[in-house]
Amino acid sequence: MSTSPTSLPPFAILLLLASCGAPDAPATTADTPPAVAEAALIERGGYLVGIMGCNDCHSPKIMGPQGPQLDPDRLLSGYPAGQPLPPMPVNNDGWALMSMDLTAAVGPWGTSFAANLTSDATGIGNWTEEQFERALRHGLYKGLEGSRPLLPPMPWQNLVNMKPEDMKAVFAYLKSTKPVENVVPAPIPPGGAM
Repeated sequence: MSTSPTSLPPFAILLLLASCGAPDAPATTADTPPAVAEAALIERGGYLVGIMGCNDCHSPKIMGPQGPQLDPDRLLSGYPAGQPLPPMPVNNDGWALMSMDLTAAVGPWGTSFAANLTSDATGIGNWTEEQFERALRHGLYKGLEGSRPLLPPMPWQNLVNMKPEDMKAVFAYLKSTKPVENVVPAPIPPGGAM
């Protein structure tokens, strides 16, 4: 007995039609125009920057109706240059403290300031992709060999095993951001003057 398509149960016909649809795999980069591929990479990077919480520390905040919110004019620009640190509590031993907008932190390592991650030259505008990867995989300031380590609270250890394509996407997104000129202060060693 032969089976013709009309004698197949309706769900089998639907399954057959569904399997004839578009392939599951995305188009290869050879099939994708460079501008489209770059736009997709930047979009993916923006998504990753958002879910990884980069704005939490690297973006200054302004007070809004629901409390602190990201300052859209200074996204990812780091600790605002020239902004004085608030007075420190007299006894903060055993504590790590953060500024109200989370762009500065004080602890046993001293005082650290969130870096400018925008595409400006005072941010990562002059960085290479290799520097960016070295900074996040090895915890090195500006991704430079022999430089100081990245300081807390930067969670670079969480990023060591980031997939190369995700690292590339984050870098592409950051290089596409609005440049914000902001020279972040150098860290202050423990017990240093503020």
